[in-house]
Amino acid sequence: MITVAHLESLGVPPGTSYRRCLPGGPWQRLLPGVVLLRTGEPTRRQLVEGALLHCGDQAVVTGLESCRRQGLKRAVRAGEPIHLLLPLHLKTTSSGYVLVERTKRMPVPVWSDGVPLAPAVRAVLDECRRLRERPPIRALLAEAVQQLGLDPAALTTELENGSRRGTALPRAVLREIAGGARSAAEAEAMALWRRSGLPAPLWNFELHDQRGRYIATPDAWWDDVALAWEIDSYEFHFGQPGYASTLARNNRYAAAGIAVVQTVPSRLRSEPAAVVDDLVTAYRAAAARPRPPVVLAGRHERLVQGF
Repeated sequence: MITVAHLESLGVPPGTSYRRCLPGGPWQRLLPGVVLLRTGEPTRRQLVEGALLHCGDQAVVTGLESCRRQGLKRAVRAGEPIHLLLPLHLKTTSSGYVLVERTKRMPVPVWSDGVPLAPAVRAVLDECRRLRERPPIRALLAEAVQQLGLDPAALTTELENGSRRGTALPRAVLREIAGGARSAAEAEAMALWRRSGLPAPLWNFELHDQRGRYIATPDAWWDDVALAWEIDSYEFHFGQPGYASTLARNNRYAAAGIAVVQTVPSRLRSEPAAVVDDLVTAYRAAAARPRPPVVLAGRHERLVQGF
């Protein structure tokens, strides 16, 4: 990757550079004034280098590209731009695959393999502010908390300190995560529970039998009637070794006399009314039988109230 200006300083006239980028030529023009000195599909690394050449030495990579380079396990989508931050006074604009955002809150970059990156807390929220629907925001924030170890409180603080544009949905999702959701599916489950009219459950607490033996850590737990709700993904729970662990967990539930509702994540979106009906029916059935002698680990209850 090189700029036309740099080539000119090496003795290559601009006209020659652009002529070599014509169809059938040995080079290709990726961005205004930025040339790849070979043919063929550029690598992601070359695209990032080209974006930084386009924007100059004050640019910082943010969004998904920054998050991936800091450990987020997420595939590159077709047509996904490379998002860069620039100081407000600079005039470089978006072009081609490069999304330029000028800001008065330039972060101190984290350097990785020679690439200046926005810190993960800033990068993930820069991406979230561009999204317009709750499910992809839920998925991204849950992955960032799980895979990058980000603190929901730090994410909330960054939202408070930054621009208000595009922050309403990320704020709502962060409240769900702070309430106990460990994944996007659990956040969706919380939203359905609020529609059910059922009492507030506990989220992600360990259960033990009366002899202190571990039973499970259900996604949601109604302690008054000993009802567990598990959001079971096909990918984990129904493949080896997940299938065996799910069977063992369900056997422990059965041995302890616990009622269980199992829901695959896709039904939370495709059949929300049916899922709510399942929960209400199961709760009523559980309430009609004697409560089995199971206890919560520590018993320091954290109820999730509506927010």
